[in-house]
Amino acid sequence: MIRRLRGILAAALVVGWASAAPAQQTAADTSTVEFDVGHVHVILRHNGANDVVAANVYLLGGAQELTPETQGIEALMLAASGGGTARFPKAELQAITGRMGATIVITTGMDWTTFGLRTLRQSFDSSWAVFADRLVEPKLDSLEVDRSRQQMLTDALQQEVAPDARVEHLADSLLYAGHPYRLDPSGTPASLRGLSFRDVRRFHDRAVVQTRLLVVVVGNIGRERLEQAMRTTLATLPVGNYAWKAPPPLTPAPQGVAAVEQHLSTNYILGYAAGPPAGTPEYFALRVATAVLTGRLFADVRTRQHLAYAVDAPFLERGISADGLYVTTTDPQAALRAMALQVRRLQTTLVDPDGLRTLVGAFITDYYLKNETNADQASVLARAQLY
Repeated sequence: MIRRLRGILAAALVVGWASAAPAQQTAADTSTVEFDVGHVHVILRHNGANDVVAANVYLLGGAQELTPETQGIEALMLAASGGGTARFPKAELQAITGRMGATIVITTGMDWTTFGLRTLRQSFDSSWAVFADRLVEPKLDSLEVDRSRQQMLTDALQQEVAPDARVEHLADSLLYAGHPYRLDPSGTPASLRGLSFRDVRRFHDRAVVQTRLLVVVVGNIGRERLEQAMRTTLATLPVGNYAWKAPPPLTPAPQGVAAVEQHLSTNYILGYAAGPPAGTPEYFALRVATAVLTGRLFADVRTRQHLAYAVDAPFLERGISADGLYVTTTDPQAALRAMALQVRRLQTTLVDPDGLRTLVGAFITDYYLKNETNADQASVLARAQLY
């Protein structure tokens, strides 16, 4: 049986330090510059350590640009653009990217969609031309749209039977009822079936405009070279009048429970609670609080009491955050009682200063490990710009 709970967690963190470390001045980042090419805002970070170039084009808005009927349309448009463009037929497009060793990635998100290029410095110009033309002048014919939709539909149907994906969808549906985040940027089976190639073309013509794009590039490449590549591609798109805005605040919904019967060896339980907006002090405090809670849940519920296969206090990094409780267990009542005790402990007692210092050290190590690649650094720069 799959069970989803919402609203059972409202964690607060009170942090005490035995002694405050002196503030350290951070050296100015002279490797990163911002500028505009046409009406497209660009962030360029020079990294001469290797010849890999990671270029991400962020189509801003995410779920705010969708309706229940158009869920998945932007991802479908980008996937179908691989079927050829005005300048590059499909076979030539595939030959160029293969010859250059370039990779094009598409990632959906609640606040933006990422269209990314991974290539080598010496191949950047040719790779960028193909990559950018998929945004500027994709053919989007019925055959390619149908092929891409079928693949996305298969993925969506598989998500409906995967326990973890299904429990996440149910928890999202309860927490974000009436909010843009209730919509799935990857699409649902119903929405994908209803999208035609004409719908996708109209969406491209309306939504792919300069003012909606944020370009972040990290690699061993100069500003002049990047500007030249963009002037003949993305800067030729219609300007548009898009202005990025943070998602609206989340009005907490009444507590609710959704349960689904499924023949499984364990129960999957997930509950979400609304968190603060990104960029606020409370946002970062809650992120630390969920990390503290995760460690305590693992030590008590899984290791000491053996009540769970997996247990976690997830933190959703979005424009409007959320925190939660997750557990897979054969004894839901005992596991939830033990988890509730740890939540109350976090709400009512100070975090041990020595333990917090250890946690901060782990956070810093994890931060550097997750930002080793140029693509990872591009993601961090985009979040810093928007949040």
